[in-house]
Amino acid sequence: MPTTRPRASSAGPVAHQSTDMGRRVAARRAELGLTREQVAARCGAAPSYIRYVEEHASAPGIGAMIRLADALETTVADLAGGSAGRPPGAASAPRNARLVELDRDESWELLAGHGVGRVGVTTDEGPAIVPVNYVVAGGAIAFRTAPGAVPSAAAGSEVAFEVDRIDDAQCQGWSVLVTGRAKAVTAPDAIGRLEAAAQSLPWAGGQRGLWLAITPERVTGRRVINPQSGVPDHAHGSREPSRGRP
Repeated sequence: MPTTRPRASSAGPVAHQSTDMGRRVAARRAELGLTREQVAARCGAAPSYIRYVEEHASAPGIGAMIRLADALETTVADLAGGSAGRPPGAASAPRNARLVELDRDESWELLAGHGVGRVGVTTDEGPAIVPVNYVVAGGAIAFRTAPGAVPSAAAGSEVAFEVDRIDDAQCQGWSVLVTGRAKAVTAPDAIGRLEAAAQSLPWAGGQRGLWLAITPERVTGRRVINPQSGVPDHAHGSREPSRGRP
């Protein structure tokens, strides 16, 4: 991997021309809470090179991309944007893959924080599953929506909520499923706490001021382990799935 960035032309300073990949690298680094120096140390590069990748149009070689993806705990496809327009999981299944259950602590660890999950609700037109931006706060899973929108049908009902992560490069991944009753959050102080905990606005945009909170009654998780990935089973805190359980 290069240790220095290319020099600017003698014709004058070159304006920053960050590409989509550069923005993905910067966003993933920020998501992990890493500095450029820490990412550079992880992948054997100079901090100036990480800065160059983030701020300028560049085309790292496949070897550099693999090391950078490993350092950012993601995949080359995710950094390059090649998987943005298609559903995950298109790669061939690995040989001797195993499905294991996650214990409750690991399930909560994966669920905790914020991100995008899917809520399953029953509407007048039948069952529906929709993605929502969510946050975990006060032992509940909360998300914002608009009155009358599909997710608002969760209010007062028992619902399912799912979060997952698919790694196409390693052909492995995990999912966490939560079931519980959802209710509208109306107390101003409770809404204030959720607003403070939320680290981003809903991606769907628009006026989405209705907060709904799911009180978990059952939390389960599963992981697909690829024996060729080099990650030992005990590192996942997992166990074989119960007999007859989906």
